[in-house]
Amino acid sequence: MTTARKLFYYNGGFLHQKQLRRIMSLAGYKLTLGLPNPGDLVAVWGQSPNQYRGQWMAKKRQVGLLRVEDAFLRSVQPGRAGDPPLGLILDRSGCHFDASHPCDLENMLRYDPLDDADLLRRAEQAIVRIRHNHISKYNAFDLTQSPPATRYVLVIDQTFGDAAIRASGVGKAEFQDMLASARREHPGANILIKSHAETIMGLRRGYFSAADETDTIRLLTTPISPWKLFEGAIAVYTMSSQMGFEAILAGHKPHVFGQPFYAGWGLSKDRRPLTGRTRCLSRAQLFAAAMILYPIWYDPYRDQLCALEDVLDTLEAQSRAWRDDHRGWVACGMRLWKRPHLQSIFGRSKRLIFQNDLAKARRASMRKQRNLMVWASADKDLASPAVRVEDGFLRSRGLGATLIPPLSLVTDRLGIYYDPRKPSQLEQMVANAVTLRPDQITRAERLHQQITTTGLTKYNAGKTAPNITGTRRILVPGQVEDDASILTATGQIKTNLALLTAVRRANPDAILLYKPHPDVEAGLRRGVVSDRQSAVLADRVLTNINPGTLLTQVDEVWTMTSLLGFEALLRNKRVVTYGAPFYAGWGLTHDLGQPPTRRVARPDLLGLLYATLIAYPRYFDPVTRLPCPVEVVIERLQDSEAAGHSPINRVLSKLQGLWASHASLWR
Repeated sequence: MTTARKLFYYNGGFLHQKQLRRIMSLAGYKLTLGLPNPGDLVAVWGQSPNQYRGQWMAKKRQVGLLRVEDAFLRSVQPGRAGDPPLGLILDRSGCHFDASHPCDLENMLRYDPLDDADLLRRAEQAIVRIRHNHISKYNAFDLTQSPPATRYVLVIDQTFGDAAIRASGVGKAEFQDMLASARREHPGANILIKSHAETIMGLRRGYFSAADETDTIRLLTTPISPWKLFEGAIAVYTMSSQMGFEAILAGHKPHVFGQPFYAGWGLSKDRRPLTGRTRCLSRAQLFAAAMILYPIWYDPYRDQLCALEDVLDTLEAQSRAWRDDHRGWVACGMRLWKRPHLQSIFGRSKRLIFQNDLAKARRASMRKQRNLMVWASADKDLASPAVRVEDGFLRSRGLGATLIPPLSLVTDRLGIYYDPRKPSQLEQMVANAVTLRPDQITRAERLHQQITTTGLTKYNAGKTAPNITGTRRILVPGQVEDDASILTATGQIKTNLALLTAVRRANPDAILLYKPHPDVEAGLRRGVVSDRQSAVLADRVLTNINPGTLLTQVDEVWTMTSLLGFEALLRNKRVVTYGAPFYAGWGLTHDLGQPPTRRVARPDLLGLLYATLIAYPRYFDPVTRLPCPVEVVIERLQDSEAAGHSPINRVLSKLQGLWASHASLWR
């Protein structure tokens, strides 16, 4: 075991920031108070006003200095708003924003070949992914907000007195000169001044204000994605903002008036050229050094250091949650036992307001300017503007009917995935997944392997399936007959008995394996097929069986709309549908029902998987209580303690069993 290197500090920030301390520990440093000895290091935060303490101590004790800074992708909201960092920069040579002395990053950009093909491939893929998902250093912006429709020159403001500004030796006069240059070099053009995220939140002032506005100059104080701003910009002007780096990634060649790390490599128009930077780099080389090689990244779910790609997984999940939820929700149709869990998932920005009556919920959402959320089966009006909510496809270890809360939920602004009468967001995502990016293919392949290797399904409950022999084994999954997918997505065959009868008629010589739905087995929902009827139609009736252990032993699945059909596709089984489930109609199933004719796209299995399990649902980590990527839920579902009942719900579930005949009281 490697001994941690002592790292002495004289700044209170190192004392109270728990996640920062943890990242430093994982990086091999032991933050310590006292006097350093030879071989120890002193930590200072960048070039903060308190850095002199550490510098003085390092010089006096003749030990090295380690400068610590936030990485270039930090969090959803700024640190001053309370979000901990997802990455750090640990630099032994200097600060990336101070060009007066080369830092580790500058030395890397000067001397490292940066020619590894795999590294550059990762960089190119990450650039595309960051742009597509609107990821930046801070990510609390609303994707429904757009910049002006007319083209403009983008001028980027920064926070007043920031260390990067002090290091560049500039101030308000230089910012005014930059604005004047933008006007002079683009006569008659509209100019958009982008305020810093902390300025927009009222945490710190910037160098520009409303006093700088004219008929052609507008101060933008709305949190808009920088990637949207770059799309409408004819030119970008910056002093030393990280947005200048992002402008390069977006294809711009920004006008740079300071001396940030990204200037001087042939990718920017530099007003104060740096004589030591003579190398010409590609965007991928600059990105690889600054985002892959230079920082250390942290995975809060697994409590370990990680790769950039893992941080992108994290930021995509957490940013989506903030962007969906920051306006707040009025939630309707939510059962009492679900509400605390829904509050944990959707109420992180503003607590949910629950309402039982849909008309009252609509009025409350308009009055309070919140979005309206309705449990999908409680919303009978497909034309309503509500966002519909349902359990996701990797839900839990145990049944929802036994009051086990979901780790996955879907939200849909168009319809809901199980109802083919109207397009849903999932349907759009599946159609768009005909073409996946290389990084999306890699992620889908990895997830596919994880699911099939672990045998995970929606509920992950029941016994291991017995050994089943024979040729042409067909699994017929029973369903809850008053389930919303049966009511909306089936034709003539809409009962379990009718399904069994049709499958036996079509396959007189096959081995039919009937698996009743677990909610029906427990007596909690409708859909019982009598023992006499099932004995005539099925060769075996498999009760209380974990479907993940059963699917490996069958050749085909014939179903109305069961999710087991999708899970069978993931195991490369032939699937025949009598209804119109979300996975039918795309050319991957044999459809005896009538899927919507609008499903004309032909995605492959990975495309269907990516849309269904990565792009569409939201996931919740029961350990950290944070929004998370699907891969984290895959791991939690393998841990019965992490993904099981809460103590209160365990008691309620037992009481519910006694009241199974009065399901309307608890469902």
